[in-house]
Amino acid sequence: MSNIKQLTLHPRQLSFEMLRDIYDQPVVLSLPESAYADIDASHNNVKTIIERDKSAYGINTGFGLLAKTRISDDQLELLQRNLIISHSVGTGDALPADVVRLIMVMKVASLAQGVSGVRRLVVDSLLGLINNQITPYIPAKGSVGASGDLAPLSHMTLAIMGEGQVFVKDKLVSAADALAQHGLEPITLAAKEGLALINGTQVSTALALRGYFHARDLLESATIVGSLSIDAAKGSDAPFDARIHEVRGHHGQIQIAQAHRSLIEGSAIRASHAGEQDDRVQDPYCLRCQPQVMGACLDIINQAGQTLLIEANAVTDNPLIFNNEDGPVAISGGNFHAEPVAFAADILALAIAEIGSMSERRVALLIDATLSAGLPPFLVDNAGVNSGFMIAHVTAAALASENKSIAHPGSVDSIPTSANQEDHVSMATYAARRLYEMVQNTSTIVGIELLAAGQGIDFRQGLDTSKPLQTAHNSLRDKVSFYDKDRYLAPDIEAAKQLVLSGELTRHWQDLRADWYLSK
Repeated sequence: MSNIKQLTLHPRQLSFEMLRDIYDQPVVLSLPESAYADIDASHNNVKTIIERDKSAYGINTGFGLLAKTRISDDQLELLQRNLIISHSVGTGDALPADVVRLIMVMKVASLAQGVSGVRRLVVDSLLGLINNQITPYIPAKGSVGASGDLAPLSHMTLAIMGEGQVFVKDKLVSAADALAQHGLEPITLAAKEGLALINGTQVSTALALRGYFHARDLLESATIVGSLSIDAAKGSDAPFDARIHEVRGHHGQIQIAQAHRSLIEGSAIRASHAGEQDDRVQDPYCLRCQPQVMGACLDIINQAGQTLLIEANAVTDNPLIFNNEDGPVAISGGNFHAEPVAFAADILALAIAEIGSMSERRVALLIDATLSAGLPPFLVDNAGVNSGFMIAHVTAAALASENKSIAHPGSVDSIPTSANQEDHVSMATYAARRLYEMVQNTSTIVGIELLAAGQGIDFRQGLDTSKPLQTAHNSLRDKVSFYDKDRYLAPDIEAAKQLVLSGELTRHWQDLRADWYLSK
């Protein structure tokens, strides 16, 4: 464990950097003692509420439409157990360990704020799973994003009860065996604790954060690849003049234009035709309007990020325990409704789809000899005998079209549940979950563009592109050789896709994107 990153979680201080660390790798997490003091105080407040012998939702009543049913004190533990086992109804493939790790950390961050009424034992049990790399088996489907992510969070909660299944080193085992193997004890949930664990937006938020992280990665890679395409197609750098973008004023547009200027600067290819008369007059939009379109993507990625960072630090269970002048009180509200997450996921879907859509158009330009300023048809010698990138573009078009359908907003849908007590839901969990499929599609499209743009640069024989673009080109050629004649192309596409996803293309230009993101 000495090589695993050690993090201290201060409530309401989760940053994107910390969240990305947690997503990218296992961590060892701890809480400051001040958080435990707040947790203890909140649990004592729950005990006081029970001792008053008055009805308090979720503490000594049933749930949902059964909220008017009073539960006797001797059945409060059974009430919480039954809540978890009855709500563990998820279906579909298991969520991956990186997402589940985010879920558990955000649940700890929520409970540690001292308004949920749980014991420190509950929080320490979740930390035990995180720190021992025990991943609860959480089926991906079954939540409508209100009243919290009930089904998936119930599967998470089963694990600390010693029930259900978990993954240990990618092997599915019983939770009881995994806890015993790591010297951890299963817990019996006390009053309020089951509800505190399963009310909340942590699953939707974790899935949306995954989409947010990858949307950022895609935009950065697509900006480099888009610059390669500009140079490969002998495009103009005039559309990136700072004055154009300053008079419009959008943050994202200004930043993306600046990136393209820096990426193309020093290109011998650009210098070779800078003074030429060009009958094209203006480049097609997929080259010329990258700052306007990708800048708009950056702006809405930032907007989604701000929402998700707030939500990652939020308390979203119900009821919440506060202090009035006459003592503690359990107040029922609706923080579990994940509408902010649903909206954030939906606008991320727009950005991911548009990144892919613009990239597909640049592939189409590069293979079209009527538009590509002297490049051979389909980017291959002896076209006719060789098909070159003809069908690679078809794949890009298919994926771009598929993304358009998947991008339909989830937040506009709602279906009443719990006998119409929960009559409007966010569908945030699906809205966030589908982002990963869109990321896979768009990274493939951008990977195909990388292959095509790299091929175009190679055809500009005797002329070098700029230093940063040459670095990106070298990264491609380390994985994929020049396409001199038709060959099995699917492995090349996969290799290029992984270059896009891995962030390798962007490692050498961190200074260019230093001011892109408004939330840290």
